[in-house]
Amino acid sequence: MNTSPTVFPRERSKGLNIALWIVQSLLAALFLMSGGMKLANPGMAKDLPIWLVYFIGLSEVSGALGLLLPSILRIKPLLTPLAALGLAIILVLAMLFHISRGEISHVLPVAIFLAMAVFVAWGRYKKAPIQSK
Repeated sequence: MNTSPTVFPRERSKGLNIALWIVQSLLAALFLMSGGMKLANPGMAKDLPIWLVYFIGLSEVSGALGLLLPSILRIKPLLTPLAALGLAIILVLAMLFHISRGEISHVLPVAIFLAMAVFVAWGRYKKAPIQSK
C-alpha cells in the first residue's frame, strides 16, 4: 500500500515557480551590483580596456533587468529565459577569463552562478513559463 502523499503537477510547478523567482531575484541583485560597480568605476579593472569594462557592466545590468522586468510586467516574458542565457554566456566567458589568469579560486563561485542562470533559462522556458498579459 502506497502511503506517500500524492503531489499534483500544479503543486510541483508552484514550488518550482517560487524557486525560480528566488533564483531570478538573487541573480538580478548580483548582476545589478556587479554591473553597476563596473559602470560607476570602470578603472577598477586596470588591465582591461575601459570600453570592455563598460560593455560588460552594461550587459550585466541589462541582463539583470531582463531577468525580472518581462516576468513581473508580463510583457514579452520570453525575454526572461533569453536574459538568463545571455548572463550564462557572460559567466562562461568570466570562467575562461579567470582560468586564463590562473585565478582558480574565482571559478567555483562563477560556476555556481552559471548553474543558477541555466536553471532560470530552463525553468522559465520549459517548466514554468510566465504567461503574457
